Amino acid sequence: MGSDRRRVPEYRPRILDENVPDDARVLEQLRAAPDIECVDLIELLLAEYDRLAGARMPAGGPETRRWIHYPWRRALVGVLGPAEYRAVRLDRNRNKLTAEEQDRLGESTIGVVGQSAGHAVAYQLALEGVAGALRLADLDEIELSNLNRVAGTVFDIGVNKAVVTARRIAELDPYLPVEIVETGVAADNADEFLRGLSVVVEECDSLDMKLVVREAAARQRVPLLMETSDRGLLDVERFDLEPGRPPFHGLLGGLRAADLRGLAAKDKAPFVVRLFGADELSPRLAASMVEVGETLSSWPQLGSEVMYGAASVVAAARRIGLGQKLASGRIRIDMDRLLDELAEPVPVGDAVWDDPPEPPTADDPVARVLEAANRAPSGGNVQPWRLRVDGDRIGVDLAVEHSSAMDIGYRGSAVAVGAALYNARAAAAAEGLLKSVEIHESDGVVPLSATLVLGAGGDAATAADYPDLLARETNRGLGDGKPLPPELLPALLAAAALEGAGLHVLTDPADLAAAADLLAEADRIRYLTPGLHADMQSEIRWPASDPDVGIDARSLAMTATEQAGLEIGRRAEVMAQVRSWDGGAALGAYTGDRVRSASALVAVTIAAGPGLTPYARAGGAVQRVWIEAQRRGAAVQPISPPYLYARSSGELAAISPDYADTLASLQSRFLNLLGVPGHEIMALVLRLSHAAAATVRSRRRPVPGVDTRS
Repeated sequence: MGSDRRRVPEYRPRILDENVPDDARVLEQLRAAPDIECVDLIELLLAEYDRLAGARMPAGGPETRRWIHYPWRRALVGVLGPAEYRAVRLDRNRNKLTAEEQDRLGESTIGVVGQSAGHAVAYQLALEGVAGALRLADLDEIELSNLNRVAGTVFDIGVNKAVVTARRIAELDPYLPVEIVETGVAADNADEFLRGLSVVVEECDSLDMKLVVREAAARQRVPLLMETSDRGLLDVERFDLEPGRPPFHGLLGGLRAADLRGLAAKDKAPFVVRLFGADELSPRLAASMVEVGETLSSWPQLGSEVMYGAASVVAAARRIGLGQKLASGRIRIDMDRLLDELAEPVPVGDAVWDDPPEPPTADDPVARVLEAANRAPSGGNVQPWRLRVDGDRIGVDLAVEHSSAMDIGYRGSAVAVGAALYNARAAAAAEGLLKSVEIHESDGVVPLSATLVLGAGGDAATAADYPDLLARETNRGLGDGKPLPPELLPALLAAAALEGAGLHVLTDPADLAAAADLLAEADRIRYLTPGLHADMQSEIRWPASDPDVGIDARSLAMTATEQAGLEIGRRAEVMAQVRSWDGGAALGAYTGDRVRSASALVAVTIAAGPGLTPYARAGGAVQRVWIEAQRRGAAVQPISPPYLYARSSGELAAISPDYADTLASLQSRFLNLLGVPGHEIMALVLRLSHAAAATVRSRRRPVPGVDTRS
């Protein structure tokens, strides 16, 4: 039986299409043959095809299918057509390899010379889809002693090694083209073997042939890879980029293949030692070389070392195929040495928060006004103001150094200054010291400045907000979606009107769902835009951060799954990779889920006007609406899409150059959904819901740090 296999070295399956008359006749004969096993996998594979998530489906769909005849197996197997088969088989490569990268790799042809260690290389190249075609060469047959490192079976003994590799690959992927050269590679056919290859992998035993292959690779300008399994030695020789480079990195000087012809094995030993380094061989291999020809028939190899060595070759071939950086050189990926470096991992425990106590309420009325101003909300809790006291005047100056990419023209900072001014007004009114308020704009270093003039006077409605502004907080917990009390929205409209502002409200679940989708997509863009991502991450306060700036991470009210996503989402290089795929739909899930769970979405708007003053006035309205909503039992969360303060396409491009058009579309659709007319500007969007009480409030910078002058 072994001699039959040697005479008929079948290694390619026959691909049959029952819609082709000639193939249909062959199929009929095979199905009728008593010694042919028929295995129909089509329904199983179709079900798997239908489960693929987000895959780029081949044109034509899964209706194409084929029957594969494996003569050496005496089997007929029904599978999907080539494009669908490839899509399903390589689906789990995503996104380690994108579909586009896989297509690019599918254009390469890789040759593997030597099918002992080369068997593992060729199979892993096919397994990962790193090659679109393979060319294999070996003149030897499988022996039982090869099966310590070749993934063959007793049925392969006596069969040419290249045939065994090709058969195994055919049973993995019947559509992958594989050529074999059963006579191996020699000086007279090396150029022919290498012609047209994208990469050649050299895994010969003979030093002569190693040089022959390298000389041909230099002539054909084909990059060459070799893995020597002892201590994970990987060689990369970029003859495609450096056709004049000497073989083996010049370690053998000017030695040529012709110089080795006729030399006995013992006379080649000095060259082998120079090539691999007497000091670099593992002690066991070095000691074994002394025993070759005595107690050992050949130099030893371990199957595990061959396998992980093959993985390093595939990684290098993948880089070459994708045009990624890979220079000529040598590296050892020594598993034993790495295992010597085993260390206990440091457990990731729960974050330890060192919360300093809240400072006591000031005894001085002016200090209490300053404390109230300092409790105002701001984007990212950056507190973009400087507070000052000048006699009977309290100033709230816009501090441009706390601005961010989303704070276009300092409009968001102006809203925060307006909210701080309102808080100061409420505290002064409660103290009976509210006389007047002024807002000034300037072209200088302080573009907006609000001044509260202290003196005898008050405002009962404003003073009533003072206790509640001290308790005001952001609640990011998921809501239950229940409707708000009917009296709440009219009360919020009245509160906004006191500051000359208005509200646009969504309460219908379908509208909230539509808004959730728009805001989630905007958040995705925020993650994928480097500047916005950096700002967002800098705003989140972790235990080791400044306790008085930023959003306390605990206040995000995240589930364990959301927390894990945030930890990954903090990494800029991960977001860069997601951006390269234009992926990341899940990045907006946190915002989307919270808006869907809301009872209402409220946009605080005001008539557009020149400069920053309208935004400052709207900031006071935001604060009044927020206080009123929370006083009546609603949980309040601000929502700030990246386009919130953009008023032109140029400003959107400044925020996110790659996503400006998408942001413009999202902004337009969101404004239309809310019914915001063109003559109004948005100050902030508030999510109102029924939710469990917030457990953490973000802190503020200490008031004693204000600039006080008398």
